[in-house]
Amino acid sequence: MAAKEASFDVTSEMNMEEVKNSIQIALKEIKNRFDFKGSIADIKLENNKLVVIAEDDYKVEQVKDVLFSKLVKRAVPIKNIHFSSSEKALGGSARQYGDLISGIDKDNAKKINVAIKNSGLKVKSQIQEDQIRVTGKSRDDLQKVITLLRNLDLPVELQFTNFR
Repeated sequence: MAAKEASFDVTSEMNMEEVKNSIQIALKEIKNRFDFKGSIADIKLENNKLVVIAEDDYKVEQVKDVLFSKLVKRAVPIKNIHFSSSEKALGGSARQYGDLISGIDKDNAKKINVAIKNSGLKVKSQIQEDQIRVTGKSRDDLQKVITLLRNLDLPVELQFTNFR
């Protein structure tokens, strides 16, 4: 890479420590909330999956709302949590699993690469495992790529790191 080329990486990461902290704070709030008194409500982390359990689907959604508010405050991308449909758990309660997505999968990486190529900007992008490196001579072009990618409708949230 020539010295005058600038670059950045496009990633999509979940900070698991912040996820754990958010779960603890959300559980504390749920325990103290009047509308949850005497009802089943739990959030767990099992094998890097969120598990939300509550009395019924309505309560599951309420628990998720509390959790999402805590995740947002800690800058955890909630767009990277993909919940399955609700299922019945023990005792007639409802359960939902949420996949925590880290990294950019091949399909989304291709979409990002195509969008960058179609933009007509003088930059190069290459997929490196679960992230994408974008290089170019002009920092302005790199800024335009970031703006372009922020406006893409992807199922994961993107972060832009190692801007050099």
